[in-house]
Amino acid sequence: MTFRMKAAVAAAATLLAGAALAAPAVHIVLIDGMQFIPQTLEVKPGDTVIWRNKDPFPHNVTADAKGGPASPAIAAEASWKFTAEKRGSYPYVCTLHRMMKGTLVVK
Repeated sequence: MTFRMKAAVAAAATLLAGAALAAPAVHIVLIDGMQFIPQTLEVKPGDTVIWRNKDPFPHNVTADAKGGPASPAIAAEASWKFTAEKRGSYPYVCTLHRMMKGTLVVK
């Protein structure tokens, strides 16, 4: 392998590694037993959060702050996803069952 080929391979490997590090992640929040699990989740901008409702009745995810999650009712055994775009801390509740609280932190 020539020096140029080795340099090209090394540059391509560096670009691929950087792309893999920057790829957005997918996070799961379970809704089970009238609670959000985990109750607090930290993500990066661009990451996707999926709330999966395992309870036998609907819930929703509603943040007080603009830019946070705001779902419609999530039926039993259904899911809803949100892509985090703006950095901040977003406390949220289920407005159908206000004792259910969680926080999404976008760092």
